[in-house]
Amino acid sequence: MSRFITVSVAVIALIAGWLVYSNLPQAKPEALIYEPPRALKPFTLTSTNDGEVSNNALKGQWTLLFTGYTFCPDICPTTMSDLKQALPELQNSADAPVKVWMISVDPKRDNIERLQEYVGYFGDNFVGVRAEHKSLFPFVRDLGLMYSIPEEGEENYLVNHRAAIILVNPNGHRKAIFNADHKRGEIPVVDMEQLKRDFAIITD
Repeated sequence: MSRFITVSVAVIALIAGWLVYSNLPQAKPEALIYEPPRALKPFTLTSTNDGEVSNNALKGQWTLLFTGYTFCPDICPTTMSDLKQALPELQNSADAPVKVWMISVDPKRDNIERLQEYVGYFGDNFVGVRAEHKSLFPFVRDLGLMYSIPEEGEENYLVNHRAAIILVNPNGHRKAIFNADHKRGEIPVVDMEQLKRDFAIITD
């Protein structure tokens, strides 16, 4: 009889614990989540790793994509450094490789050799991709991002671009967008601590 009571109490405790847990507020990412994930239109770019790449290059891995360029004075090197530091923790949260694609929005100055040298500084999981504006602009726009094109003949110029980071899932579909924090007097960059928390929730 006592054994029956003990088992009954254990079962009741288990049920009570489950009810408490199920009624707790569940963590939700602050990133904009695409439900369902959105397929990308067909694209062809040149990669610092694999030469010509298409949609298939995004499959089988989680990929963080952002627009930048090697002459960028602030947002790009800051974002790359932040991602380099965050990458080991992101990899621990995922069951597939995690890669970073820096999409050059300055094809006039960023040839593949220069881009390769730039991303190579940050590690093997960083890939640079480029294309001429005719192919690049539609690809960037399909990601939900934008950038400015300099006037013809300009030599020393800045390229305006969004500081947001796009997350693509292992099926090659857009899963989320992490928007940058815009604070007066500070460089607009993505909050990496929040990105890491959101990434862990998304990939769980």
